[in-house]
Amino acid sequence: MKKSVSVLMAAALCASLIGGCSGAGKTGAPAETTQTGTESASSAAGATTAAETKAENKKIDKLNVYFVPSREPEEIVTATEPLKGLLKTELGKEGYDIGEVVITVGTSYEAVGEALSAGTADIGFIPGGTYALYDDGAEVILTATRDGLSKNSDQAKDWNDGKPTEATTKQATSYRSLIIAGPSEKGKELAAKINSGEALTFEDLDGANWSVMSSSSSAGYIYPSLWLQKNFEKNILNLSHAVQSDSYGSAFARLASGQVDVLCTYADARRDYEEKWKSEYGRSGSIWEETNVIGVTPPIFNDTVSVSKTSKIMDDSFKKAVQTAMINIGNTDDGKKVIAIYSHKGYQVAKSSDYDDERAAQKMIKELNAK
Repeated sequence: MKKSVSVLMAAALCASLIGGCSGAGKTGAPAETTQTGTESASSAAGATTAAETKAENKKIDKLNVYFVPSREPEEIVTATEPLKGLLKTELGKEGYDIGEVVITVGTSYEAVGEALSAGTADIGFIPGGTYALYDDGAEVILTATRDGLSKNSDQAKDWNDGKPTEATTKQATSYRSLIIAGPSEKGKELAAKINSGEALTFEDLDGANWSVMSSSSSAGYIYPSLWLQKNFEKNILNLSHAVQSDSYGSAFARLASGQVDVLCTYADARRDYEEKWKSEYGRSGSIWEETNVIGVTPPIFNDTVSVSKTSKIMDDSFKKAVQTAMINIGNTDDGKKVIAIYSHKGYQVAKSSDYDDERAAQKMIKELNAK
C-alpha cells in the first residue's frame, strides 16, 4: 500500500501545469519611398546599416521547442503557434536569425526530459519535477511567475495575525503549501502552541485528524510530506489519522465542521474559501480568525524554461539570448495573452539550486519505494 502511494507521489512531481506562449510576431514594413535626394540618401544609408546588422547576426537553421502534454496536444500546438514568430523577432534583436522554429508536444513528461537530454529538443517548457529528474541533461534558465501574496514567511506564526492574505502586484516564482489547523479543540491546541512560540512534536501532530489530497498533489500531499520528513523524519504515511479529500472544498468543509483538525493546502486557498466558510460551511467567525497556520513548506517553484545541455546550438551566448527573448515575450501584451492559458504571468532568471527541494522530494520518494 505504502509503495503504491509513493509511486503515485513520484508521478505528482510532474503533474503541475506547464505554460506556452503566444502572440504574433510582425515583420518590418517596407521603407517609404522618399522624394528628395537627401531623404533618399538617408534612407539608403539606413537600409545599408540594417543589412549590415542582419548580416552580422548568427544564423540558426532550426530551433526545436518542446512542451509537455499537460493539455490536449492540439490545444497546445494551436496556443503556441504564435510563439514561432515572437521567438524569431526577439532572438533577431539578440543577434540570432532563426530559420525555422519547430514546436513539438511530447508524448509524456518523461519524453520531453529525454529529448532535452538527447539534444533532440533545444528548449523545453517543463515542470520543476521533470527538470529535477532530468537535470543531468537539462539546464534551467527561467522560472515562470505568478501573482505573489502579502505573506510568504517560513514561520507559521507570521501567517496568524487574523488578517486576510492578499494578492500583490509583485510577481513570484514559487508558492507555498500550508498546514492549517481548524476550530476544533485539537486544532486550537496545536495553534496555541505555535502562536506562543512552542515547537510542535510529531506526537502532537499524530494525535490530530488530518485531511490530505491525493498523492498526486504537490501542495496537498507531496510538500507536506517533505515538511514532515525535514522536521520530524516522518511522512504522511506515518500519520495515524489521515483521510483523503476529493477536493479542497470538501477538505475545508471537514475542517469547519470539526471532522478533521488539520488540512494541507496551497497558500492562497483560504482566499478562495473565505465566503463559503460562513455561507456554506456554517461558521460564525471569519476563516482568518478561526484557522491558523501550523506549518509552512519550502517554496514550490513554478514551471521552468529549460535548455538542453547536449544541443549543438545551445552555447552560453544563445542561452542568454533565449532568456532575454522569453522575458521580453512575457512582457508584451501578445505574449501575456497566450502564457495566461497556463497561468504564467511572465518569466524570471532561474538557477539550479532553486529546485533543490524538488530533488529532496525525489530522494524521499525513492526511499519510500525502496521500503
